[in-house]
Amino acid sequence: MRSLACLLTLSLLVPASAQAAPVRVEFWHAMTGVKDTVSAYARDFNRSQNTYEVVPVAQGNYRELLPKLQAAQKAGRAPALVQLEFTQFPALAAAGQLTDLTRTVDALPDALKNDFYPAVWRAGEMGGRTYGLPWNVSVPVLMFNARILENAEQKVPDTWADLERVSRALATGGRRPLVVAADAWTFEANVLSRGGTLSSGQEPRLNSPDATEALTQLARMSAAGHAQPRTLNEATRAAIDFARGQNVFVLASVANWTDARKLPLFKLGVAPFPCEKAGACTVPLGGATLAVPKGTPATEQAGAAAFWQYLNAPERLANWVQATAYAPPRRATVPLLEGWYARNPQLRAAHAQMNRAVPRPTTPEYAAWTVLLEDAMQKATTGKLSAKAALDEAQRQAQR
Repeated sequence: MRSLACLLTLSLLVPASAQAAPVRVEFWHAMTGVKDTVSAYARDFNRSQNTYEVVPVAQGNYRELLPKLQAAQKAGRAPALVQLEFTQFPALAAAGQLTDLTRTVDALPDALKNDFYPAVWRAGEMGGRTYGLPWNVSVPVLMFNARILENAEQKVPDTWADLERVSRALATGGRRPLVVAADAWTFEANVLSRGGTLSSGQEPRLNSPDATEALTQLARMSAAGHAQPRTLNEATRAAIDFARGQNVFVLASVANWTDARKLPLFKLGVAPFPCEKAGACTVPLGGATLAVPKGTPATEQAGAAAFWQYLNAPERLANWVQATAYAPPRRATVPLLEGWYARNPQLRAAHAQMNRAVPRPTTPEYAAWTVLLEDAMQKATTGKLSAKAALDEAQRQAQR
């Protein structure tokens, strides 16, 4: 069987006059907020050659895209290329719904592969095989109302202990400084910052000592009025309260910077994610991987591979980072961002976390475990259950 790289090479050697029409490569993505940017990349790629025509289709957010893909696969109408959040692709790969791209990656030049941060490549791998190619990656950060901290003469906290202390000091006049969103990714980052983990091999560890310690702290802060519990569905309300100064700290993706900086009457600060255990502190890589659904014709697979390489050219990634604040997945992109980083030094520090980033767990069941985890977070931070009881319940459900 020929690799995609070989097919791509052969296709580019065929004279344009011998090709009836460009191969249509439909690309489903979840970058709805910057769909015009994605469309521009596809347009420029299509103009750069006449073998393929990439057709991008925005499909809402990650959670909205997945069921659409599953329905399309059942109907035999799946796209050639699809963007999947890191916890989504393992179950699809395990079910045989994604194309194994290992040979494609093996055929790439070492200079290209080695230029990506190690965690970026591993984020698309499962069981020693590659099912996803990197593009948009993010790291968790601490966003804050810089003016409130300056007026209170408080430093930006860099540990969880400091975050609790500063939140206590700022909890005046009904203010609840820390937003505690029931979000599995930032909670995973909280646990990793303590040197812990939420899984071990194929087994869940949702109630590990570090997870229990992390959620106990969040529940304690919520009960004391130092933190504000939120569900992911309350994002708009949370943003308004953040801008109004009702909240001071938000744990988020660095990519949220592009929207957060637009909040009115507000001085936004961004800092690396709090690290509780120095020397063992890592951050979970966020973002998505680009996958090829199983059954995609070889010519469309080659087109998907060609467009992926186009997206990951250093100069294009530099444009992407500046448009979205996503972290650069390749080291060669960083020097091209020097001027932008000089104007946005907080993002330089945030993106530097790529040096200690690790991929999300690739256990196929992990996506389902995150739902249980978010439910446990909500129960603990609203006082319905203790942190230990909520995580013990999630662990039992995960082990069924």
